[in-house]
Amino acid sequence: MPRPMQPTTHLRPGFGRKAWISLGLVLVALHLLPWVIPNVLHVMIMIFLFAIMGQGWNVLGGYAGQFSFGHSVFFGLGAYVSSLLFVNLGWSPWFGMLFSCAAGIVLGLFIGFVSFRYGLKGPFFALIMLAFAEIFHMIAMEWKAVGGALGILIPLEGNSPALMQFMDKEPFYFITLWMMVGSLYLVWKMEGTRMGLYFLATREDHDASEALGVDTFKVQMVAMGISAGMTSMGGTIYAQYLLYIDPDSTFGLANSVEIMLRPIIGGPGTILGPLLGSVVLTPLSEITRLAFQSYSGVHLMIYGLILVVVIMFLPDGIIGLVRNVFYKMLKRVG
Repeated sequence: MPRPMQPTTHLRPGFGRKAWISLGLVLVALHLLPWVIPNVLHVMIMIFLFAIMGQGWNVLGGYAGQFSFGHSVFFGLGAYVSSLLFVNLGWSPWFGMLFSCAAGIVLGLFIGFVSFRYGLKGPFFALIMLAFAEIFHMIAMEWKAVGGALGILIPLEGNSPALMQFMDKEPFYFITLWMMVGSLYLVWKMEGTRMGLYFLATREDHDASEALGVDTFKVQMVAMGISAGMTSMGGTIYAQYLLYIDPDSTFGLANSVEIMLRPIIGGPGTILGPLLGSVVLTPLSEITRLAFQSYSGVHLMIYGLILVVVIMFLPDGIIGLVRNVFYKMLKRVG
């Protein structure tokens, strides 16, 4: 008798040889960048960092279709957990990052259970996420044990790789670079699995997916856990890089907007969308902060204008624009 077919776990073919060679060349160029153009290290670190957190948002909002307006709750939780463990207990931030990831996953699963078990989705889920971010913001502002409104100043112990502290920016550049590469690889692998397809099915039609036997509650919970964990790890890197955190710079609404806009501008539900969005928005953010530092909130107004333009003219983000241009070129050649 012929053997029964086994269920496939990965449903998409891999990259071709030319694609892998191109990726390798890009990675080589990025590894040489700190010595070729050292002045851009800070901007590149922030590009990679927000690409990581944008990828976390992308898993939930882009692939699973649950838009979050409060991902700063995971970012802030990750920053505070690792910082408090380091300042109060002397734990290495490398271990603290694991606890930050675990704390983010637990909180994400709790919020997901409260939301998805009772069928709250769309604008209701977005408002729940916004509410949790504001709750944690107020707790951090008022709770003296976590620094209150003054925040936490992380002591500098000198050049100590074991404590994720460096006198130069290059180590943080490579840490964020490889974490960004890891997030891209994770989403690339996920995209071709059955769970990845369930994400897309749930996003496109929740009711039809359930009718076909998809456990949409489980699917959304998995997406929520991955998303929260990735974003929380980004919070740890942010805290160790700047050596100072406070409620506004972590749990504030501005961070939720920053994290959310990267994948939306780049292309939600795509692997490279968060990275492309970060490449465009992060330098713009740094420039506008310097140019309008005397006018609080101006950079958010600029973001709002960009978002309106993208929604009106580029609903699929930068990826969609590049894809359309590529197809038009192929038609002309053909």
